[in-house]
Amino acid sequence: MPGEIAKVTGGRDIAAVVFEEEVIARRVAELGREIAEFYPDGDLLVMGLLKGSFIFVADLVRRIPRPLEVDFMIAASYGTGTKSSGNVRLLYDSGTTLEGKHILLVEDIVDSGNTLKRVSTLVGERNPKSLETCTLLNKNLSRHEDIQPRFVGFDAPPDFLVGYGLDHAEEFRHLRFIASIEE
Repeated sequence: MPGEIAKVTGGRDIAAVVFEEEVIARRVAELGREIAEFYPDGDLLVMGLLKGSFIFVADLVRRIPRPLEVDFMIAASYGTGTKSSGNVRLLYDSGTTLEGKHILLVEDIVDSGNTLKRVSTLVGERNPKSLETCTLLNKNLSRHEDIQPRFVGFDAPPDFLVGYGLDHAEEFRHLRFIASIEE
């Protein structure tokens, strides 16, 4: 495995593999079933928060055995650092009508909860039928008590994580596993 990691990362910055590809795939399938059971009917819109969630959203919606729509928003708070700036900027807003629909916000990782708080507030103002959140990784560091994801893939360690859509300065998104990087 170390040789394989060096091959896909160019040997840069990977400290350890945290979640293997097979473990992620199993959990995403379970989440798909849980979401379908939670939303047995009604219009469901899965709203991915880009860029980090794009691989997770693609895999997740294929595992939700019911009709749904997919759209995206782009919010940013990291830039090129490994710590959130705390300043959440909305770079792209959805043009989809949200009123009267079940909205499932899908995030790659929740740490401070600032991004999810900002986007949840914005989406909530558009009168959805319901609003829930799903995250692949939860660091359980949210300072916002009202921002607790309904669906969580994994509790994550405090390390800076990359792979499976998560990046550091736009690198490492292509990895099929999730790894920590050396800071």
